[in-house]
Amino acid sequence: MVYGNILLERRDPVALIRLNRPEVHNALNNALMSELSDALKALEADSEVRAIVVTGNDDAFAAGADISEAQALDFSRAYRNEFITANWEQVTRCRKPVIAAVAGVAVGGGCELAMMCDLLIAADTARFGQPEVKLGLLPGAGGSQRLTRAVGKAKAMDLCLTGRMMSADEAERCGLVSRVVPADGLLDAAMAVAREIAGYSLMATMVNKEAVNQAFETTLRAGIDYERRLLWASFSTDDSSEGMNAFLETVSYTHLRAHET
Repeated sequence: MVYGNILLERRDPVALIRLNRPEVHNALNNALMSELSDALKALEADSEVRAIVVTGNDDAFAAGADISEAQALDFSRAYRNEFITANWEQVTRCRKPVIAAVAGVAVGGGCELAMMCDLLIAADTARFGQPEVKLGLLPGAGGSQRLTRAVGKAKAMDLCLTGRMMSADEAERCGLVSRVVPADGLLDAAMAVAREIAGYSLMATMVNKEAVNQAFETTLRAGIDYERRLLWASFSTDDSSEGMNAFLETVSYTHLRAHET
């Protein structure tokens, strides 16, 4: 399928999606988000793809939602058209691991899109923010909720109420970012992580992702029970049998070699 606002590459077993509206710093309009949603659905169904990387360009991951579209909205139009709800949530519904590789600005909806991903790898040039307050608005794609869960109330209040930008180093210190890497090595680093993940059992990566995400949806006790049931279920998979057998064979071999010497 040919897309107009994203570029899709398959580097089996990893898919790479580039947001591609450079003339507006990858502002997230309805067309781009619909294409991203469609691409993620297709990759979810592609048995050859085991991990997905989403990135922008050197200057911008994404400079927020497209204000030229939002300006035309009132409550009635936003409600009827399910603004944001209609085509943003597929990022969180994708069961395969999704990695955001962020360089330049990731503000407003761009920051929210990055936070929807499972891992966030940032270039040392990356900057994050939720500046909606400067437009008389508030985040609408989960910014007030995911940001608070990631960095805590104090830092989230700081960012949402002042609209200031946060550097990659600050974002890593407060838990928003998984890793910070030099800008010229960002894509290589993200693809290396994706290939590492793709090298494991897809079932294992999917249930690990599901278990971690459950921590944000339920109580500790319920989350632990949920995790344990997933663990019990995983004992029935061929992947777990092969993995444990291979581990035991390696341990046995190492033990024998040590004993011989």
